[in-house]
Amino acid sequence: MTPPDGASPSRDVSSVPFKPLAMKGPDVSVERRADGSIVITSNHAPGEGPVSIAALLARKAAEHPDRPYIKQRAPNHGPWRGVTYGQALRAVEGVAQWLLDQGLTADDSVMILSGNSIEHALMTLGAYTAGVPAAPISPAYSLISTDHAKLKHCFDKVAPRVVFAQSGPLFGKALETLKALDPTIAVITADGAEGTIAFAEVAATEPTAVVASSRDGLGPATVAKYLFTSGSTGLPKAVPQTHGMMAGVIAGQEGIRTDALDPDEVPQSLEWMPWSHISAGNIGFNGVLWAGGTLHIDEGKPLPGLFETTIKNLYEVSPIVFGSAPIAFSMLAEAMENDPALRRSFFKNLRYMGYGGATLSNDVYDRIQALAVAETGQRIPLTTMYGATETQGITVTHWITERVGLVGLPLPGIQLKLAPSGSKFEVRVKGPTVAAGYHKDPEKTLAAFDEEGFYRLGDAARFVDPDDPAKGLVFDGRVTEDFKLDSGTWVSVGVLRPDIVAACSPYVHDAVITGQDKPFVGAMLWPSPAGLSALVADPGPGTPLEKLVAILRERFSAFNAAAGGSSRRVGRFTILTEPPSIDAGEITDKGYVNQRATLERRADRVEALYAREAGEGVFSV
Repeated sequence: MTPPDGASPSRDVSSVPFKPLAMKGPDVSVERRADGSIVITSNHAPGEGPVSIAALLARKAAEHPDRPYIKQRAPNHGPWRGVTYGQALRAVEGVAQWLLDQGLTADDSVMILSGNSIEHALMTLGAYTAGVPAAPISPAYSLISTDHAKLKHCFDKVAPRVVFAQSGPLFGKALETLKALDPTIAVITADGAEGTIAFAEVAATEPTAVVASSRDGLGPATVAKYLFTSGSTGLPKAVPQTHGMMAGVIAGQEGIRTDALDPDEVPQSLEWMPWSHISAGNIGFNGVLWAGGTLHIDEGKPLPGLFETTIKNLYEVSPIVFGSAPIAFSMLAEAMENDPALRRSFFKNLRYMGYGGATLSNDVYDRIQALAVAETGQRIPLTTMYGATETQGITVTHWITERVGLVGLPLPGIQLKLAPSGSKFEVRVKGPTVAAGYHKDPEKTLAAFDEEGFYRLGDAARFVDPDDPAKGLVFDGRVTEDFKLDSGTWVSVGVLRPDIVAACSPYVHDAVITGQDKPFVGAMLWPSPAGLSALVADPGPGTPLEKLVAILRERFSAFNAAAGGSSRRVGRFTILTEPPSIDAGEITDKGYVNQRATLERRADRVEALYAREAGEGVFSV
């Protein structure tokens, strides 16, 4: 069913069967309470999980010491360098010995400033083994931020005695900032920059019996790391991540598997998402280790000028599972539509795909499926895991479905509560993957849990079919993002936003929804570089902006015609040319836009959308 090179695959593939998905089907118990809340638990039992992530590395190194574990390219897209499982264990034990020799304990921490790297991984696992919490910090706080306010805040929260950076010169200003806060901190760098300790020297430390003793002493309640929230509602909060929490996700996933891990199979993965966040830093990272796979660090990102690196890597790395943020799926679909060789390599070993962090649009889903059918003759299952920094992954769509936007159903071992909140149901959760609270912040900890000890996520969800819970839950927006028009009509931002981006594809990269206490919904739009490039190349009359406005007016007119109500009809829009600011909290390093922060920072643009007469830069639909 593969079309000739360069031919566009058909988008109508709804009758084509899916590739089998080796996961158990949905099976849940549902308790409907008198107060209107609904409690959902999986009837599948959790599977096996590791005692600790440090013990898991030691076990995998003993099973296959010569198997490649982590690979990373030399600068400028050079050849792959890497470590085997055995080499990784030796370096990790050296790091652990060094940390213990410095007198670090569970009351201290090792702050990691850098992006994903081999040394970053080994430093983290070394801290785990020594029983010293690691604290990976978003590199943007060091490299993009101009005031280092969030970096200083994180430093104050975890009070590290050791700081690791991949490059001394690159992170020089950030290191100066931290040295000014505490001149006694030890700084380790991968390049051994002047005034720092070389990572190679630390990793070469000869381990003694104290390292094995430290590892044996780790338990489910031992804090492995501190992860910081994105700071969408203020400064980032430090969330202790225990070995038990991370093991709980693995055990939950094992509970829905239908096939045993093949000890001779070496799953290949390609990872760009930052290890300073839960998805890649815990779920993805630990999942590779559990499967005994090989993790390829992708220095590309789903951004113009950087995604080309991801494409080059995908020519060589054919993953069994590909997981990423929806933005990456959109760019990947566009690239594969124009590159049959990339398509062949990508689908060569692929069993299923997983997205998370935001809702995948129907448009991107349809394009991915058309490509899968064109290459393999089958549709590819798309799963999604849902969770938060405070909870790890708590729900999974672990069955074949044609819907996007699903939250899934609870993992084995997890208890989910839908609590009435206005016209919606807020998602709350309890279980072994959920943190006990925030580090050094009892006030926020108290506010985060309800009277039964369920953590409040602030997201809303509802059953796809209230009469058939096994069909799963669908995301229903953020409880705190939704607002009312002046008519009293609720606008569900989390649902509307991806629908608008899909309707305007491929010309819009992201959107922020406006209209609280206003007469109509408005949209502030960031145009996509690919869409703009196409308009620049278009020889037709008008400037690229004029062409873009005309296209968007047409798209919004069609969108409004099918909207069905004022809560989904867009009255005016404006086009944003200034990119979102990380210092102002408008965007995370994963590329997610903070609706609230953007509305506050660009209040003048919001005001212009609702002026009596549409002024310059504001366009009526």
